[in-house]
Amino acid sequence: MDERDDLVDVWGRIKTLVLQNNVRVEVSEALGLSFIKIRALRKLLARPLAMRELAAELVTDKPYVTQIVDSLEKMGLVTRSVSEEDRRRRIVKLTESGRVAAERAEEILNRPPPALAALPPDDLATLNRILGALPRD
Repeated sequence: MDERDDLVDVWGRIKTLVLQNNVRVEVSEALGLSFIKIRALRKLLARPLAMRELAAELVTDKPYVTQIVDSLEKMGLVTRSVSEEDRRRRIVKLTESGRVAAERAEEILNRPPPALAALPPDDLATLNRILGALPRD
């Protein structure tokens, strides 16, 4: 096996580990929300955002964000208000229920897959050291 085969093999194992741990489906089922709505809640967990900022964070267009926020607002997960600095801007903020949902999503999405959690501590430390050489984002 040459270096290229090793690279393909390692990448295949990483993809399998990540993709078999289909947390998007799990979190969507747990919260009863589409993943884009969950992403919006998670973005708002850090701070309230203007509609335009939320669209940029979600990498989508403003009309679609309006639909997402309308739906989340009807569910009581977010509120929308007029910005005090610029009355043309609408600010989206989590409600307490929205905060609980966003925190639950974070909990599910940040849980390590069982196969990774089953590694012996020495192997996990080695893997962490190796992955530490890669860029984080």
